[in-house]
Amino acid sequence: MPRRKSLRKVLEPPKFSGYKPYGYCRKGSGYVELLYEEYEAIKLTDYYLKNHHEACKMMGISRATFARVYESARRKIAHALVDTKEIKVRTGNAYLEEQWYFCHGCYARFPNIYPKNTTNCPECNSGNLEQINV
Repeated sequence: MPRRKSLRKVLEPPKFSGYKPYGYCRKGSGYVELLYEEYEAIKLTDYYLKNHHEACKMMGISRATFARVYESARRKIAHALVDTKEIKVRTGNAYLEEQWYFCHGCYARFPNIYPKNTTNCPECNSGNLEQINV
């Protein structure tokens, strides 16, 4: 029996829930699921230009696990681009250190910086919040 996968730390959730190809109208071409930890690996390595050693320490996983997650993310993104598929972001096997909220009024995402006031959005003061923690 394989051992359980350990949770991977994600610093903040993605600011989007997916991407769709522009200018391609074939219905039902499917989609690719990009997991939070795969998004985090791409963000740390390709956007913040961290090397794999630094990135794996930030995510709290081994170097080999980070390499597998990163490779999986690259393959999924390439598959979506070449085959013109939608990319949907899913939770996966990750956790967020802080409590995060999404405002349906202004579409802002924010951590629970103000523990006493988690009922209203700090941007638009809307009460239509959703907890997005994994």
